[in-house]
Amino acid sequence: MSADDVHDHFPLFPLGMVALPHEYVPLHIFEDRYRAMIAECVDAQREFGIVWISDDGLRTSGCAMRVERVLEEFDDGRMNILCRGTRVFELLERTDDVPYPTGAVRFVDDVPEVRDPVTAEEAHVAYQALVQEATDNVLDPDDLRNLDAYGMAATVDFGLDAKQGLLELRSENARLRLVTRLFRAATKRLDFIERAQVRARSNGKVRFG
Repeated sequence: MSADDVHDHFPLFPLGMVALPHEYVPLHIFEDRYRAMIAECVDAQREFGIVWISDDGLRTSGCAMRVERVLEEFDDGRMNILCRGTRVFELLERTDDVPYPTGAVRFVDDVPEVRDPVTAEEAHVAYQALVQEATDNVLDPDDLRNLDAYGMAATVDFGLDAKQGLLELRSENARLRLVTRLFRAATKRLDFIERAQVRARSNGKVRFG
């Protein structure tokens, strides 16, 4: 790793959440230090990073975010913003010489590989099944084929551990395999909930099996 790979004083927003590339995230900014940070990012059209504060501490893989829109500004300086995830970074060390949290980060690349078409197709089929189960919508085949693992996962409310796991994988094929399992599990849960609700409405009881 050369010195050029490291970005010093990268603005950080430690939160109890995980963001993914392509994901849209609304944020309410109220603390003075983060208001200053976001104002500078907006003025300079600069990214900032969301990193998850888990029970085990601050994770080292995070997602860079770009402010897409300032939705609302209040007289007291608070603001509501809409951000979009852009790319994954590794937090190398924290720095504390500016008014808001920053760190030295390195943006990470995937391992060189060819996307496996069978793995991609399985992920797309599983994603379409989940979307149809949840919304009754059928995705355009061309739009579906263009979605990568992050693009699909960004629209689904997975648990934090699952999302963090996606951030930490450096292989698109590995991410596709993971989201396929997650999509199938989510579809099964939705199907079970729907069947349980139908049975509950019919006789007040839910039968298992």
